[in-house]
Amino acid sequence: MATRDPIALLMKEHEEALTKLQRLKKDALDLRKKGYTEKTFKSLLRAVEYVDEEVRVHNKHEEDALFPVVERYVDGPTSVLRDDHAKMAKIYKKLHYSIKALKENHEDSTSRLELCDSAEEIVQLMVNHIHKENHILFPMIQRFCTKEEIREIAKKLI
Repeated sequence: MATRDPIALLMKEHEEALTKLQRLKKDALDLRKKGYTEKTFKSLLRAVEYVDEEVRVHNKHEEDALFPVVERYVDGPTSVLRDDHAKMAKIYKKLHYSIKALKENHEDSTSRLELCDSAEEIVQLMVNHIHKENHILFPMIQRFCTKEEIREIAKKLI
């Protein structure tokens, strides 16, 4: 059985995340400009749920399978990316707090604006993070890692 390309898999996950982030950004903008609507809020919740669940798994895969191999050669890029992951976790907490508050009171403009701010912050951070990985980290891995190291990463991602 052929080994799947772990970089291609991670990049595919990035593409899916970027689509959800685009939705999250649009929904946050709509909430900010037009106020609360059930339709926009539910759409935003679906995007947040995807980002929260799928990205959390994706980040753990990177930290457990990918980063240790990269760190055999250099640790600068991975420390920046780990910091991004930690920042994401903090923003998620703010995001969830604002979601809970807005669920309890749809008219709470402060919670609505805090939700929009957190959503926009997570979108910006994650888009920049994905760019760093796609254009710096992944090409570095493809250039420097051996086929055996790529197989090692792939096995840990399964």
